[in-house]
Amino acid sequence: MTSITILPSPLKGTVLAQPSKSMAHRAIICAALSKRQCKIDNVVLSDDIKATIRAVRALGVEIEVEESIKFQSRKILNISSGGEFSLRDSVIDCSESGSTARFIMPITRLIPDRVELTGHGRLTERPFSVYKELFTQKGIKYYDNDGKMPITLEGKLIPGEYSLPGDISSQFISGLLFTLPLLDGPSRITVTNKLESLSYILLTLKVLKDYGITVNHDPEFKSFEIPGNQTYQEVPYYVVEGDWSQAAFFCVMGVLSDSVTIKGLNLASIQGDRAILDILKNMGAEPIVKDNSVTFSKTELMAVDVDASDIPDLVPIISVAASLARGTTIIRNASRLRIKESDRLKTTCSELNAIGAKISEKPDGLIIEGVPLLKGGSANSSGDHRIVMAVASASAACSDIVNISGYNAVNKSYPDFWDDFIKIGGKVREHE
Repeated sequence: MTSITILPSPLKGTVLAQPSKSMAHRAIICAALSKRQCKIDNVVLSDDIKATIRAVRALGVEIEVEESIKFQSRKILNISSGGEFSLRDSVIDCSESGSTARFIMPITRLIPDRVELTGHGRLTERPFSVYKELFTQKGIKYYDNDGKMPITLEGKLIPGEYSLPGDISSQFISGLLFTLPLLDGPSRITVTNKLESLSYILLTLKVLKDYGITVNHDPEFKSFEIPGNQTYQEVPYYVVEGDWSQAAFFCVMGVLSDSVTIKGLNLASIQGDRAILDILKNMGAEPIVKDNSVTFSKTELMAVDVDASDIPDLVPIISVAASLARGTTIIRNASRLRIKESDRLKTTCSELNAIGAKISEKPDGLIIEGVPLLKGGSANSSGDHRIVMAVASASAACSDIVNISGYNAVNKSYPDFWDDFIKIGGKVREHE
């Protein structure tokens, strides 16, 4: 396994925010379902985005990739489907992308053809039983390997009533929201318990609206009414906004080290992970917000109490900040992190503790006792991109070198992470 050594050094400078992976997934799906040509700008070809591109191409969608003129080192996707799917590949490799798998599964049921969905790593162990129950109720043939991938589907989805839990993954609801508008009758989605990660549903609804799709819902987002026979409209030019979940790592580097500015962010974004602004403010930080950028400078942090039910992806980097804060931070309602790319509660605890943090694990969260300085040491990525970026961020407050094995896990979401880290003063050395 490849590893990297980080020599702690002051971090100061400016980075351009990565485009939102969550919004890019959704825009690609909606453009693929449109009957016209669509152009999506400001895209980074992370492993997860490549998986979604590969998935819609398997359904006959044409996607051409070119260099972006407006956004340096970014891509433009030219997408055309003609509005009709024609199966090009009966095996769809979702790699390790949960979003790809859960979004594309119901979409494949717009045609009756038999399709097999495969994956790698932890994706093969992540739950899909929600779809198994729903699809079999609707007459779709569903075969799996003891609840795991590969999963084979055959038959067309029909409109009607869909009831599913909201505390496993919002991706199941989003997958249905993409698909049901195209069926030949109205449908209703009913959420049977607490809906977590509402912000991701809001992102789905926003992109659907951008592409001309109507979805009605009650104020509590427990019921969604979806008219049938809708058409995805042409969006000639769609720009993916900056990603707050990725920017959060650099926000914390700023409060732990010197001063870091992240440009290219929508300060009015509905992304749930924009909450990093308020969380760090509550910890004592005083960000400078200007135009489309935010700057964080070295701060003496204070402990906080965090409800992570709507911001699960922020837990690793919040844990880094909390590890250097005065007092004891409690992170609650984060049990779903156990079924991410790693058991993310366990790995956040173990890998930050390995470099000097004092974190204890609860069934649904973490208790973090702040320390003045981390000592450094060796950490393992466990194949999880957010664990790698969290440990790298923590290196800014370490007294000794930090080694990370499996550091290239960042390619899943942020292939340019190490370039940006070096750009603001990070000193790294790679090893085979």
